[in-house]
Amino acid sequence: MAEPSGLCPPPGVGELVEVAQDVFWARIPLPGKLNHINIWLLREEDGYSVVDTGMQSLAAEAAWDSLLAALPEGMPIRRVFVTHLHPDHVGMAGWLMERGAEEFWMTRLEYLTCRVLLAQAHDETLPEDFAEFHRAVGWPGSAIESYHNHYRNYGRRISRLPRQYQCLEEGQYHVIGGHRWRIVTGNGHSPEHACLYSEDSKLLISGDQVLPGISSNVSVTPMEPTANPMADWLASLEKLKAEIPDDVLVLPAHQHCFTGLHKRIDALIYDQKCTTERLRVALDTGPRRVIDLFSVLFGRDIPQDNFMIFNLATGEALACLNYLRESGEVCYEIDAHGTRWYRLR
Repeated sequence: MAEPSGLCPPPGVGELVEVAQDVFWARIPLPGKLNHINIWLLREEDGYSVVDTGMQSLAAEAAWDSLLAALPEGMPIRRVFVTHLHPDHVGMAGWLMERGAEEFWMTRLEYLTCRVLLAQAHDETLPEDFAEFHRAVGWPGSAIESYHNHYRNYGRRISRLPRQYQCLEEGQYHVIGGHRWRIVTGNGHSPEHACLYSEDSKLLISGDQVLPGISSNVSVTPMEPTANPMADWLASLEKLKAEIPDDVLVLPAHQHCFTGLHKRIDALIYDQKCTTERLRVALDTGPRRVIDLFSVLFGRDIPQDNFMIFNLATGEALACLNYLRESGEVCYEIDAHGTRWYRLR
């Protein structure tokens, strides 16, 4: 993928890079290997709108303090747009609203699901059906215990979510800083992910829906164990390709800005088709548990000592299996311990 001319290194903490007129790139640090989220600040006459916010942490607060102090002319953040409910995107939205932002925008399904997840984070004990979900995928008791310890993390990573919001909807337009942005929604990575597309400026703020060098995680969760998010994600990629021209500059949530949207979408779809075929071949050799398929799907073993990666790998492996189950290609049997063993029909 080609980086736009003039965009050399990405911005450092508290820095802004102008990628188009009145459209600025900044980064907020994240813990872990994927150590940043890109945020996009859109300058208006009396302040800024921001798309995505970072995960709540002391490091994120310090980065935002530096960034707010560096904004030209001392203009404030007026509007907060959030592409979807994951903590690295919505985590600092409430913090910004408490510091004077006036409007908070999110799609309805993302906002309401976020509220449900925050409410679950206050459960005193791990729900038994959630424990059964993880026994079914083959997790050992030690991994389920780790899940118990991490169960409340979603709530810890999000500052107080605003109790009021304004609803982003498919096809809705917003004029921000002289650019006319259309909302384009997608599913799979999250329930109702919002992208912002400016036809006149040839810009696409893609969030996590399309990333330049990694594939968006597409997971099944204990809250909806029979869901088929992989089909939703693939359909959403096809929709983006049909609705957004190839000559846009893509402003993603992670890594670098890039051009060549259609080629990237084609590569993501092709990679998933190859992954699905590897899964078919593996299941043709005999029944497998979800956790037995990590090396087949991801090319390496996933140890449980990195809980976040282990959990995401589980969710995505199950998404691949549910995709084949819905097409009628795969079924499973349940053993005496409640574990599911998947096989080709």
